[in-house]
Amino acid sequence: MFNSYDDLITIDDLCDMLAIGKNTAYHLLNTNQIHAFRIGRIWKIPREAVSEYVLRNSSLPK
Repeated sequence: MFNSYDDLITIDDLCDMLAIGKNTAYHLLNTNQIHAFRIGRIWKIPREAVSEYVLRNSSLPK
């Protein structure tokens, strides 16, 4: 659950967290594989959405 604005990350943070490039990050966001929203041209990504994506796409215990 979203608790504070500190729980929102940027595209650059997402790239660092998942060790991916910006093109891949934008693809994940635009295809709703990672749930996020935009304010103007800036993506706001809940940190929890990244965790959910990792759990959904890995063999880690849920």
